[in-house]
Amino acid sequence: MDGKEIISDKIEIGTEYMTRYERARIVGARALQISHGAPTLLEFENMNMSPIEMARKELLARVLPIGVMRKLKNGKVQIVPIQWLKDGQYIGQIDPVSEMRKFKEGQQEN
Repeated sequence: MDGKEIISDKIEIGTEYMTRYERARIVGARALQISHGAPTLLEFENMNMSPIEMARKELLARVLPIGVMRKLKNGKVQIVPIQWLKDGQYIGQIDPVSEMRKFKEGQQEN
């Protein structure tokens, strides 16, 4: 990676939330793998389920060994494991009050 990869144990590039584009890319790539016969990483009772729905469930369970590559204009790159990312599509994961509290605490530290 030209020595510009950011190695860190926290998210340095972007937010802690997975974007809809990242989610679509992961689900699409995984659904293609499943449709071509790749084994699923979860047990599904209904194997007649569409590959897209299987991929969505695997993403929600965070069992996919996939990372999201995030880039900055200066060429720096960070690969963020999906296990670190919150998924804003699933509203139950987001508590606006605690998110605002974390934001304010972060502002006070600076």
